[in-house]
Amino acid sequence: MEDLGHLKYFLGLEVARSKSGFYVCQRKYALDIISETGLLGAKPADFPMEQNHKLARADGKEMVDGEKYRRLVGRLIYLAVTRPDLAYSVHILSQFMQAPKEEHWDAALRVVRYLKKCPGQGILLRSDSALQLEGWCDSDWASCPLTRSSLTGWFVMLGLSPVSWKTKKQHTVPRSSAKAEYRSKAALNM
Repeated sequence: MEDLGHLKYFLGLEVARSKSGFYVCQRKYALDIISETGLLGAKPADFPMEQNHKLARADGKEMVDGEKYRRLVGRLIYLAVTRPDLAYSVHILSQFMQAPKEEHWDAALRVVRYLKKCPGQGILLRSDSALQLEGWCDSDWASCPLTRSSLTGWFVMLGLSPVSWKTKKQHTVPRSSAKAEYRSKAALNM
């Protein structure tokens, strides 16, 4: 077995090591996505998704090539490994893999335009952090217009470094916002 030195690139993850810690990002991967979608010349978006979007009720024309949508969303899912800011958008977009519509494709392209603004954004695993685990969670109440399911989101940090995050629909429909919040807290404790 031979020593290959410090890790710099592995499975699309770029790792930079310094005195302040490890910086992990997927800059090259993000730039590949931007290039593949043909948005190198597009104007960057300030946010990955429009506020108060109505994607669940989209009734436009179904995409001719759904495979293109599935490939893009799959790549965004992998990119979210180092980008907590994409968790919500990727969660929403991944719900329409079966039969994506043109509105869903446009929303996915907006996420790509958001990537243009900061393709090298990632996470810093700080070397000077205390080894204290902290977590935050939140939920809404019955936000899905189709199933009335609530949406849960949680974020965990080890010291000053993000280590885990997720956005997902709750499996059961809560009868109150308190139950939705309780289930969100329970999901964080798992």
